[in-house]
Amino acid sequence: MYRTVKRLGIPDSNIILMLADDVSCNSRNKYPATVYNNAARYLDLYGDNVEVDYRGYEVTVENFIRMLTGRVSPSTPRSKRLLSDDRSNILVYMTGHGGDEFLKFQDAEEVSAYDLADAFKQMWEKKRYNEILFMIDTCQANTMYSQFDSPNILATGSSKLGENSYSAKNIDMTSNKTLKDLFDTYDPEKISSHPGIRSDLFSRPLDKVKVTDFFGNVQNVELTRQQSPLVESDEDDEDEEDETHPTNPTLNQHGMVGLNQTPTTGEPLAEVYGSFEVKRIGKKTGSWFEMTTPSAMFGILITAVIGYVISAAVCA
Repeated sequence: MYRTVKRLGIPDSNIILMLADDVSCNSRNKYPATVYNNAARYLDLYGDNVEVDYRGYEVTVENFIRMLTGRVSPSTPRSKRLLSDDRSNILVYMTGHGGDEFLKFQDAEEVSAYDLADAFKQMWEKKRYNEILFMIDTCQANTMYSQFDSPNILATGSSKLGENSYSAKNIDMTSNKTLKDLFDTYDPEKISSHPGIRSDLFSRPLDKVKVTDFFGNVQNVELTRQQSPLVESDEDDEDEEDETHPTNPTLNQHGMVGLNQTPTTGEPLAEVYGSFEVKRIGKKTGSWFEMTTPSAMFGILITAVIGYVISAAVCA
């Protein structure tokens, strides 16, 4: 999961990875300092460039709930905080040993379906998410989302009440499918369990939701046709420029072309780009994106809407 979301453009700054045990250095690991997801050993999942935010004794139910709800101590570093807001899409992926409405942490404590439901409710009330995709891979996983009651949550689990959950893979690295397409591939005969889906709290139809809305860096492009103050020139300047159009632009005190001139003819930008506006329409990790390059003058607005990923492997 960690490798997948990174490959699709989500940076480590937007990923919170919790690992209960350092599997790569475990004495039972046949291939020390490495972790592979299949016997052929094609890809070392640990490898280089892996940032673990919570490991070992730090992986507790309390830390997990505090991270979700933002109730962390002032000394908690940014890398261990969920810095989301009401525009953030969040993928929460959990795996480990579970049962009827519980998931074990470190074989020492449990997080219940009620704990998760309460945490998500606090997140909604505090405007900490736009949409959540909750995925859980444990035995009896579907029971973990039975108590959810907050809006805009889509949940899926790997097995129903009374069933075990086993590993399976079907990876298409160039897929452009929707979440409905993903759920349609669930085959109980192949995976020996009955995956579940809960979409009654989710506002969008599943066939309109791209997998990359949660698993990747999504870029939205909009066109606008309103006039912007950025390219408007003063009325007095317009009168002068109507009479004479200089063939060379005037440089300002910094040696740069003024914002009200084209870089080639010196004509007022209001005449060339007058019907477009530059807007700020999205956020990325708390900072506004605003296009100020010439392409923005043509009304192309690009916003990187990068979701957050919380991945927790909670059993040692």
